[in-house]
Amino acid sequence: MGEVPTQIGPRLRTLRVATGRSLSSVAHELGISSSALSQIETGVMQPSVSRLIELVGVLGVPVSAIFDDPGPFAPRPHDDRADVTEQLPGVLVAHAGGSSPAELAEGVTYRRLSPASLPGVDWFESTYPPGSSSSTDGTMLVHAGYESGWVARGELTFEFADGKVRLGPGASLSFPASRPHRVVNDTAEPAVAIWLTLTGAGTGARVGVTGDAGAEP
Repeated sequence: MGEVPTQIGPRLRTLRVATGRSLSSVAHELGISSSALSQIETGVMQPSVSRLIELVGVLGVPVSAIFDDPGPFAPRPHDDRADVTEQLPGVLVAHAGGSSPAELAEGVTYRRLSPASLPGVDWFESTYPPGSSSSTDGTMLVHAGYESGWVARGELTFEFADGKVRLGPGASLSFPASRPHRVVNDTAEPAVAIWLTLTGAGTGARVGVTGDAGAEP
């Protein structure tokens, strides 16, 4: 039996409620309608990568929060992570094939690679199907932190305001996440990349998107 993708919508709603934000206030800050945000939270629509990053930024939580129940950081096995065991005191182990990916628009998936949330760090694998991108309307993403990515499979094009960088298997890049960027797989094969995003002290930047913020969910 295959893995069941993480249900992003309900998790985002739980995070929003936990931060005390109303549906309308978050939707207003995102520049979308309350109806559109409601459809994301109920799973009717899957957010794009850029919309997800913008949304967690508005809520003030890391991307890794979509994989966990909200609460204070304490490295430990979670009830919904049956694949994680504490084999020695404070030593967590995630077993192969146990974690579930979070599925976004166009079939893009995110999978957290660490057994537990790490403060100030997002470490995850992203898979881009053929013809997919981080935003369908050309919107470039701007968010907090510093990013470093390594392409494990296929080819990805990283678009910036002043040019493009195309990487194949084994190639990597690093850049401030405050630099507008977009990820595109314009090939006929899936592409997989490993990402490390540092959001701790000294890496802060504003969260937002460039372009038409209300153009896509």
